[in-house]
Amino acid sequence: MKRWWPVIAVATLLVAVAGAFLATGEHASRPGRDASADGRTSPTLPNAHLAASTFVGSDACRNCHAEQDAAWRTSQHAHAMQSAMPATVLGDFSGATLRYAGRVHTFFRRGTGFFVRTDGADGKLADFEVRYTFGVAPLQQYLVPFPDGRLQALPFAWDSRPRENGGQRWFHLRPGEAVGARDELHWTRANANWNFMCADCHSTDVRRNYDEAKDTFATTWSEISVGCEACHGPASAHVTWAAERRDLLRAGRDGAAVPRVPMDSTRGLTVALTERDDVRWTVDPARGKPVRSRPRETAREIEVCAQCHARRSQIAEGYRAGARFLDHYRPSLLETGLYHPDGQQLDEVFTWGSFQQSRMNHAGVTCSDCHEPHSGRLRAAGNAVCTQCHAAAKYAAERHHHHRESGAFESSRTPSERATRRARGWPPPPDGTQCVDCHMPATTYMVVDARRDHSFRVPRPDLTAALGTPNACNGCHADRDAAWAVAMLQKWNGRQPAGFQRYAAAFAAADRRSAAAPPALLDVAADVTNPTIARASALERLGAWPSPESLTAAQRGLTSSDALERRGAIAALAAVPPAEKFASLAPLLRDPVRAVRLDAVDALAGGLASADDEQRAAFARAADEFDATQRLNASRPEARAALASFRLREGRIDDARALFESALRLDPAYVPGYANLADLERVAGDDAAGEAALRRGLRAVGDQALLRHALGLTLVRMHRLPDALRELAAAARLAPDDARFAYVYAVALDSAGRRDDARRELQRALVRHPDDADLKAALAAYANR
Repeated sequence: MKRWWPVIAVATLLVAVAGAFLATGEHASRPGRDASADGRTSPTLPNAHLAASTFVGSDACRNCHAEQDAAWRTSQHAHAMQSAMPATVLGDFSGATLRYAGRVHTFFRRGTGFFVRTDGADGKLADFEVRYTFGVAPLQQYLVPFPDGRLQALPFAWDSRPRENGGQRWFHLRPGEAVGARDELHWTRANANWNFMCADCHSTDVRRNYDEAKDTFATTWSEISVGCEACHGPASAHVTWAAERRDLLRAGRDGAAVPRVPMDSTRGLTVALTERDDVRWTVDPARGKPVRSRPRETAREIEVCAQCHARRSQIAEGYRAGARFLDHYRPSLLETGLYHPDGQQLDEVFTWGSFQQSRMNHAGVTCSDCHEPHSGRLRAAGNAVCTQCHAAAKYAAERHHHHRESGAFESSRTPSERATRRARGWPPPPDGTQCVDCHMPATTYMVVDARRDHSFRVPRPDLTAALGTPNACNGCHADRDAAWAVAMLQKWNGRQPAGFQRYAAAFAAADRRSAAAPPALLDVAADVTNPTIARASALERLGAWPSPESLTAAQRGLTSSDALERRGAIAALAAVPPAEKFASLAPLLRDPVRAVRLDAVDALAGGLASADDEQRAAFARAADEFDATQRLNASRPEARAALASFRLREGRIDDARALFESALRLDPAYVPGYANLADLERVAGDDAAGEAALRRGLRAVGDQALLRHALGLTLVRMHRLPDALRELAAAARLAPDDARFAYVYAVALDSAGRRDDARRELQRALVRHPDDADLKAALAAYANR
């Protein structure tokens, strides 16, 4: 299979295909309209009387908040997106060139404009004008306007790091590939579209304004960059409060007098970010650990940051600071492909999901404990940011980190290690004395952007040895193996540290489809000392192993006070027919959290036979929300397919077929759409039409394992077993990492009377998937017959 990016996380496709978000730029076509003027806002705002407050722009804050304004203007937030002009464009547009995929791409000026000569959607070289800059450090991207209202992010970025650090150069964001015009990752296609992919996080108060019928955008924002109101909420009521207070003071009146507009401690803003007010951190002398002077009872600040610093899909527009995060966004859990089994970042997951796993979050730390919120910089340099709370004498000491201040650890920096790092093109390793080197190892994304893991974990080379997950020790000591690092930790500590995150073995077993996975996942889900996101992720994985025990765990999760755990519990019931899980999930159709309601209604589509009038009404309301979410995201084929799947489960086959076809018109290379359409025809009793849909897909996109597999199953139902075996064999060959394809092919071989061939196929697959429970069970069954 090639690379799909199912970014509509609420989509439940008939055929699931794993994917990821593309971290690249987007387009804003018509700035200036106050997109909040229509009054849409979240019902979860803590101050209902501020619902009509509107966005006024960061300049309105400067007079009263000069210090904060000055800090913000130096931040990356203030430069997240800018109009392209000499003062904002960092790249070399003096005729510089870059060779990529056998072509020379040129960056040049024409009059006052900035242009790039590169391949367009037709594969031919053409000149494209840059309208906006996107980001500032360590790289800057550039956005090109298209006539249909789209802004597209060019695939070339400017490395804005100093020249001595390898910067001041053009580079392609996918240097190891030759991405051409037919590739789904080409810059002119949906995965590089600013309106959908990036606008919501690089500007303030974005409204996409996508026209589904015309397939066009008229996207707007209140402020082109990430302004004050992105974090503090729309400020018109606050400005009114400040003006009236100033007038009262000037008139010599009591400064505490109540202004004419009703206000509370938020002073006219939609949220009061006061979780750190009057809070002190002290070191517990018995444990040597920092303790917050009072528990952090809310996560307002974290949720404000999470709107952008999380791997999430958008489920509703109109988020305002202080609104419930999960009413507007559906964050990813610790999913395979996004995170390593131990929860370390793998794909570009940003920060929130990692931080949710951390002991720091559990202890009450919030984002601004470490980051100055207006400049975005750390509150102190180096280890000092950590020793605000952690005793320097204990932790910033060689007896803790076991590295000499010179950076020369007693057995590191060997000639072999230096040669290994040079050969791999790696930079010199950190000196090992900085807290972040061991507890926040960095992963580099977008070629040059090193981002630190915010799960704040202890190094676990023992997990590297057992499961293959990375560890900070071997990340620096490249010429050593995990066994060496395990031995060193044993020597230093007299034991192997376990850390706060203890679910790696369970998630790794699930990834391997091991028979050991279900009991291990049940243990993770039941252990209340685990982070909530880990318990929710364990429940989600249990959906692949339905059993009485997993159903009991799901029932317990459905009543959790935490929305993430309720979402995981809904996923744990994935294999249960809708009618059988109706009684369990019906109450969640009225859940206070939109993301939970969406998951519940999606899970119950087609299962209302036992519902009473009140439950049907609740389902209808939640179904309307589900529909609105998919319409919001309808510029993506995944959203149209999700709605089609919902309609199909409701028995509305013609509506579902039309939606699947619309998804394929939007993107003829959307491989899951053909498989979904074929499955619809199976439900409709017309496998011949399903075969036609799959063969149409193969003509459109070429040899794809998913389509070969689906075609093989269709041909089996049509009693064309020789043809079916050829297709199933092709799928297993094209996607050897998918154990399911090999398993189904082996079962088909056995059904055709070719038991020896079936055993050989299973044996081959087990070499690659030695723990897969289905492969093992099938091989044992065939051996005993």
